[in-house]
Amino acid sequence: MELSFLLKALKSPTVLGADELDITSIQSDSRRVTAGALFVAVRGTAVDGHIYIESAVEKGAAAVVCEEVPERLLGKTTFIVVKDSAEALGLLVSRWYGDPSRKLILVGVTGTNGKTTIATLLYNMFRKMGHKVGLLSTVCNYIDGEAIPTDHTTPDPLTLHSLMARMVEAGCEYAFMEVSSHAIDQRRISGLSFDGGIFTNLTRDHLDYHKTVENYLKAKKRFFDDLPVNAFALTNADDKSGLVMLQNTRAKKLTYSLRTLADFKGKILESHFEGTDMLINGREVMVHFVGRFNAYNLLAVYGAAVSLGKEPETVLLVLSTLHSVAGRFETIHSPLGYTAIVDYAHTPDALTNVLNSIHEVLDGKGRIITVVGAGGNRDKGKRPLMAKEAVRLSDQVILTSDNPRFEEPDDIIKDMVAGLTPEDQERTLCVTGRTQAIKVATMLAKKGDVILVAGKGHEDYQEIKGVKHHFDDREKLREIFATQQA
Repeated sequence: MELSFLLKALKSPTVLGADELDITSIQSDSRRVTAGALFVAVRGTAVDGHIYIESAVEKGAAAVVCEEVPERLLGKTTFIVVKDSAEALGLLVSRWYGDPSRKLILVGVTGTNGKTTIATLLYNMFRKMGHKVGLLSTVCNYIDGEAIPTDHTTPDPLTLHSLMARMVEAGCEYAFMEVSSHAIDQRRISGLSFDGGIFTNLTRDHLDYHKTVENYLKAKKRFFDDLPVNAFALTNADDKSGLVMLQNTRAKKLTYSLRTLADFKGKILESHFEGTDMLINGREVMVHFVGRFNAYNLLAVYGAAVSLGKEPETVLLVLSTLHSVAGRFETIHSPLGYTAIVDYAHTPDALTNVLNSIHEVLDGKGRIITVVGAGGNRDKGKRPLMAKEAVRLSDQVILTSDNPRFEEPDDIIKDMVAGLTPEDQERTLCVTGRTQAIKVATMLAKKGDVILVAGKGHEDYQEIKGVKHHFDDREKLREIFATQQA
């Protein structure tokens, strides 16, 4: 593809050298550069791609996109100077693939909790309605029915636009994707054309990256600020940051709520472990989901589907047939008469939401035993908060290992215990091995009780010292239950 054609995607680039060049590929990793490649030097959080420009030139890069040109390399290749090379990468890759997102109806979901559930339910709903659909999510990416494993909530621009192109080629009409705060801040979604955006909520998370809640909020808000005028912006009016997202957006502003007037209003009528009876815009519907947090998720799904032109009655009918996403309030029943719930909750707010939902159903008729840990090499400030919330809303807590990564599990547990009073600690056990922690919980549980195993949800691994070992909370519980007799 000719460089001059690609550069039309950029705003006022400064070209130093020839632009009538045939480009064979676009790369942001210098190790993948071959003769004829366009190398884009991106300033990452860990590595600055500018230090690899010389290596890319030596490997035969036909041109380099950068923010600063190394003077010693001037004249050795064509340089394209831009203000933000991360932004430029997405725009260039989109053009390389023929701007695939413009050929799809693309909706992004952002917020601390609920992204995976909402994006996945929209994907399932629109497939049930007879459409070919793409999904980009934490659990798995899909090109209609084809599953493609994922490593990040939002892939890098090269992978992202490549997947979008494959969706178009497969005949997909719609695509739903999770949009992480990292992806927004790092311009990984640059070049994408969104037809709608959904905001779920904002609570403490990723402060190891964003440093402050304000920075975290600004990253989320930027997504809505950048939505085009013909898109919709759907937000949770009950979240304190919900209306902030709409302040500067040009998109059509829409709200959903369980507590106040909104475009999409919901009310919970009755809850049990098999589902919830609720009202949505005055119509009653029985859904296979539990808890207020899921009621919010379903309102967002309903609002988005209606905003995309689907008939409300049809949306409600399909909504009543949908089931929970893997590892999100996933229920497993013991032969001994108690229930285990596996959930991805890994922030204080998410843990509170799940525990409150269990309380709503139990209504004081059973105990709650919570098994929970915290991830290593992540925001340490939320560890004591998670422990405190777990103890506040549980009868018994077992603190254990999550994904310790490069930290010692016992050190993480100590950070969690630091948030507990002596009285709290009387109802808390520390069991480092996650398998043993789950076994202890099953030994303590009696008929009518609920065990919550929180933090890992759909994950089928435990990351220790850079190695991912197979580990699945759901498998462990089923193995234990298989040995039980009523």
